[in-house]
Amino acid sequence: MNDAQPTDNLSQFQGLRMGVVASLKKGMEQFIYREVSHMARCGAAISLFPTKQGTGLYAPDASWNLVSWSVWSLLMAQPIAFLRQPWRYFKSLCIAIRCGAVPDFALAARFSMQFRAVDAIYSTFGDRKLFVGYFGKLLTGKPLLCNVHAYELYANPNRALFRRAIECCDQLLTVSEFNRQYLHKQFDFPPDRVKVITYSIDLNEYRPAEKFVVLIVGFFVARKGHEVLFRAVKSLNNPNIEIWVVGGQGAESESVDVKSLASQLGISDQVSFFGKQSGNALRSLYHACDVFCLPCHFDSSGVGEGFPNVIIEAMATGKPVIASQHVGIPEILESYCIPEKDCQGVAQAIDELYRSPQLRTQQGLHNRKLAETHFSPMNVRELLEIAQQCAQTSKSTH
Repeated sequence: MNDAQPTDNLSQFQGLRMGVVASLKKGMEQFIYREVSHMARCGAAISLFPTKQGTGLYAPDASWNLVSWSVWSLLMAQPIAFLRQPWRYFKSLCIAIRCGAVPDFALAARFSMQFRAVDAIYSTFGDRKLFVGYFGKLLTGKPLLCNVHAYELYANPNRALFRRAIECCDQLLTVSEFNRQYLHKQFDFPPDRVKVITYSIDLNEYRPAEKFVVLIVGFFVARKGHEVLFRAVKSLNNPNIEIWVVGGQGAESESVDVKSLASQLGISDQVSFFGKQSGNALRSLYHACDVFCLPCHFDSSGVGEGFPNVIIEAMATGKPVIASQHVGIPEILESYCIPEKDCQGVAQAIDELYRSPQLRTQQGLHNRKLAETHFSPMNVRELLEIAQQCAQTSKSTH
């Protein structure tokens, strides 16, 4: 299978100025961000026109021209847009009033000067993004493209304006043949005027991979040993080894910026952060990893661990565990107890387990037996028995 990305004729898009109308309510939707990013990689110059503005996981790239707005700038833009082309402004405003879309028209008027600087307006959805693009076309005469996805077909916020706007599109796009036929049946829109273009994805970023996953669970404090693990993985220089990090800042005042640490060491592409997890989600991560590693050590203040509960959880899940010769850990863990802060020793242990699935299975089964021996609920019964004896002794002495 050839996973290479198409690169033919990308130069033909150099200089194409795309005006993208999208929502940034909680950042960009992942698939919209991916689509626009690929446009930019193909050479198109991106101007982004947000209908809503906010932050989220996918923020516009710094290289894109983000045309932000405020209520004040929106109001100030109206007389300017009117004076520039009074007839177009008045005619479009009348349509907006009849269709109950004055806010969309006002936003398009705010964007109209920047719309004139693009070659085409691309509305990423057939809702308010389309309506802003539609009024943008009426005000500027720029070609309009719109991509229809799903909810716009079934619960459009302005069904009447949707019909009018798609008729005005120079090209209507949609993501499936089903949608194209739906547009024909429900909106009487000619199928031959709709182009089906399915979603795109970076086939180099998303591809089959045999990843070897090392899981670490713990608060972001120095004694947990994140830096030891990160330096160990860096020294191996093996892109197939990935670290899953579960945890975050704890109750302690001093914490380690673990994400920055990964970046500083140049292994960010091998580290995935899952935040704080519990219950089924945490157990799923234990089950999915290949090896658990917690190379904990005394910190600069002399503070150490008690007995890390996460090691118990990993052993009980039947996973091989790499830990350190720290506090009481060697009393239980019989293999892969590495001297504290020994990055090379941790690296060697990871590499050995990476190279031998059979050894991983053996270690996992052995650790499960150790967990059954040392960490069963019988320990709580023993505690209760002691408490009961103490209570009885106290009663007999009073």
